[in-house]
Amino acid sequence: MLVHWKTKLCILAVPAVFAVIFLPALAATAPKTIVATINTTKVSPPVSKYEYGMFIEHIGSLVYRTLWSEMLDDRKFYFPIVAKKPNAKPAPGGFFRMMRLRKWRPVGAEKFVVMDKHNPFVGEQSPRIVLDPSTPHGIRQSGLALVRGKRYIGHIILRGTPGARVKISLIWGEGPNGRQTVAVNTLTSDYRRYPFSFTAGANTARGTFEIAGTGSGSFHIGTVSLMPADNIDGFRPDVIALLRQLHSGFWRFPGGNFVSDFNWYDSVGPRDQRPPDFDYAWHAMQTNDVGLDEFMTLCKLIGARPYITVNAGFGDAHSAAQEVEYMNGSVHTRMGAWRARNGHPRPYDVKFWDIGNEPYGPWELGRTDLKYYVLKHNEFARAMRKVDPSIVLLASGAMPDEEIIEGIASNLHLKNDQVPLCSPADWTCGFLKHSWGYFNGITEHWYARAGMRFDLARAEQGLRVGRMEAGYVPVQQTVLQWVRAPSNRVHLKAEEWHEYEQRFPEMIKKKIFMSNDEYAYTGAPTNLKLALAYAMVFNEMLRHTNFLRMTAFTMGVSTLDITPTAAAMNTTGLLFKLYGDHMGAGMLPVAVSGNSPQPLPKQHLVGDLPRTNAGSPTYPLDVVAALSPHRRHLNLAVVNATESVQPLTLHMLGARLTGKPTMWEMTGKNLDAANRVGHKPQVKIRKTLMDDVPTTLSVPPISVDIYRFPVVLTAP
Repeated sequence: MLVHWKTKLCILAVPAVFAVIFLPALAATAPKTIVATINTTKVSPPVSKYEYGMFIEHIGSLVYRTLWSEMLDDRKFYFPIVAKKPNAKPAPGGFFRMMRLRKWRPVGAEKFVVMDKHNPFVGEQSPRIVLDPSTPHGIRQSGLALVRGKRYIGHIILRGTPGARVKISLIWGEGPNGRQTVAVNTLTSDYRRYPFSFTAGANTARGTFEIAGTGSGSFHIGTVSLMPADNIDGFRPDVIALLRQLHSGFWRFPGGNFVSDFNWYDSVGPRDQRPPDFDYAWHAMQTNDVGLDEFMTLCKLIGARPYITVNAGFGDAHSAAQEVEYMNGSVHTRMGAWRARNGHPRPYDVKFWDIGNEPYGPWELGRTDLKYYVLKHNEFARAMRKVDPSIVLLASGAMPDEEIIEGIASNLHLKNDQVPLCSPADWTCGFLKHSWGYFNGITEHWYARAGMRFDLARAEQGLRVGRMEAGYVPVQQTVLQWVRAPSNRVHLKAEEWHEYEQRFPEMIKKKIFMSNDEYAYTGAPTNLKLALAYAMVFNEMLRHTNFLRMTAFTMGVSTLDITPTAAAMNTTGLLFKLYGDHMGAGMLPVAVSGNSPQPLPKQHLVGDLPRTNAGSPTYPLDVVAALSPHRRHLNLAVVNATESVQPLTLHMLGARLTGKPTMWEMTGKNLDAANRVGHKPQVKIRKTLMDDVPTTLSVPPISVDIYRFPVVLTAP
């Protein structure tokens, strides 16, 4: 799972009314037969096509290791090129090894590679290689994954003296048969682009790309690129094919914390001429190859709408307005004409725009206090809407639970029991008070920590010494409690949202909506157990379609298991596909009641749970139901996080089940079952055609099941 290494605080929730509350832990016992009453006369708004959206940002090399096909790191030479130190620390293992940037190393003595800062091709420096008639000098990068028989294409931008002779090699083994070489024997004093092509002769994870020369004088390397020949507009075809199956609806980009120092002007235009940049949010170099135009290409390839966050950290309203004009303006506007010169004459028509990312957080570059930020937000909104009045604007909110756990309340010298809704620490309420008319929706982010709970006393001690995650302590949980934990974050947001609606009735009249455009359950392996947890998250989201219109999972590529040469859908991705196929856009959620209420949560000081647990009153099952758009079928999603078959009797109100049902069952041998590249999938979706409508469903253990029943409505 890619998100577990996000260093910002990944929180568990606290209730909307903040007091010291203790409730006994109730021992829930389910009846012998669980009854779910499905009332098709009580219909919620349809499921939005943005219900299962995705989020992505440039965290280190995340985008370039997963979506993008470029194989060479630092291809524009941001870092100096030096020999590897003999006592260098080994690369980290696991996923972090995949994210670590490979470095260029000298071929021959280090002194022959000079970083030229006086006349670089792009950025602040370009390597100049001093030549020798007999000994090759140059640079090389190792650690490339190559596939035998696969073709790789690329180009290099060079200039040099007339006596320079350069060879470009792809190396997969020892000796002359372990490499393929392309020679460039004629250089000019001006930079020129030279294409090349290779076919790998062996499978290896230790391939090397080498640029070396002999002769007299020197040569400069401007940039260099190497990609598999089957790339699609620079993107990995295997990843694109899988992402297309997930019904994402939209992707949010480019951040995340990254956006608060993002210069969008440098992210467009010819990729070789975009300077590399240092990301101070995540302390990493960015090659700046995947920018706004590439993001639009990605959305087109996977069939998703773009959702763009503008820089409200170090950025300003003018640059945000020009960004809107670049994306949506006609060719007769200044920015629209620039977009056309970059090869995209047709406006992109980006509908959704988010002003800033987590502006309440002390980790955000350019942070200001709420009383100033609402003025900033309003200025951004006016400037952006002046360019395109049709855009949908979202304000970056944070409810009191987020403020307490992130330490915002302490920064305002408020005690944590003094932070109810609409206190000075409540950013969401701040927008509702001071930015009315300058947003269509409000964003909320949540991260639940697997196997952890929030402890107020420890948090207050930790925050005083600046340890952001000091408030988390381990907690003993049953499987069912563990699986339910992240859905409680959604349920808590719903509790708080309804309180806002009572204070600000215009929210309902104006159809102000919530966007949970970052969320994840972090710190757990991606397996069947995690899929059960996310299924409960989906069910909880489907209970609140009246205001929860957009969600974006962190990260979009966390739905896949990805290696440098292959990709497969993991259990999280499989779950997104299951719900997107059968509980997706246009489905009409209906009311579900039952004879087995969920147990009440046990509260801690201030609390890490909502006032009532998430889930349907069908304990230990979690059930959500929805009519198809034409109301001819009823789909029932059931999560069984127990290791026993659970009987479930359906009681229908306003409809009659007819015909032969269909069941899609997602399960595996055990909770640890996972899907990995190169291995037989341990978790699958099995489709079963049932003979008739059973009196009682036998819900399989550790499974997510969606039943589709033909239905006849019997009441208007």
